[in-house]
Amino acid sequence: MTANPILELRHVSASYGAIEVLHDININVAKGEVVALLGPNGAGKTTTIKLACGLMRPNSGSLHIAGQDVTGVPANALARVGVCTIPEGRGIFPNLSVRDNIIMAARDRASISVIEERSYSRFPILKERRDQLAGTLSGGQQQMLSLARGLATDPVVLMLDEMSMGLAPLVLAELYEQVTAIAASGVSVLVVEQFARTVLGVADSAVVLSHGHVRFVGPANQLDDETLSRAYLGS
Repeated sequence: MTANPILELRHVSASYGAIEVLHDININVAKGEVVALLGPNGAGKTTTIKLACGLMRPNSGSLHIAGQDVTGVPANALARVGVCTIPEGRGIFPNLSVRDNIIMAARDRASISVIEERSYSRFPILKERRDQLAGTLSGGQQQMLSLARGLATDPVVLMLDEMSMGLAPLVLAELYEQVTAIAASGVSVLVVEQFARTVLGVADSAVVLSHGHVRFVGPANQLDDETLSRAYLGS
């Protein structure tokens, strides 16, 4: 178990109606750690994210942030203490400019000029396109904007759901370089991915889900192909 985790799911089970989709799972993310949450479609990855950000309450078990039990605390309250989720499909306002997207995320956090400077320093292309409508950006640029918006909230925990969807490998590699830098700044990062190899190169730890059960948890460099195959193929 991770010592003094920032994000912790303890013995969590969850269901949709009568169908239980998570069975007694434990996940820990330390400060500045990148944890890859892996598994095939239907494994329970997105449900785990919903539990961790307060969009869903577990049937049993508990959610802890920085050692505090926050089980049942709503998502908006968790967001105010630094829990940030970037959903699958990206979380931007397509009919607003790049700059307005960042400003909306940054309100009540710090001066707009400081937030913009940080965003454009990390993603220079966004500065070039700051007056462009977000919906007209390329897929990779939209994902950069999603990350910039997330970082504008000054997160303690950042959760990324299927960041790789629809992106070219070179663009994705650039984005994961930024994820590494974000973690190095002290932010705890939980990355949900269906395609394991895209994230294992930057992850410190990995959790593999299959049919709502944890099949592996440990250092990312100790996750072997056989374990992955068993989880993804159901063998």
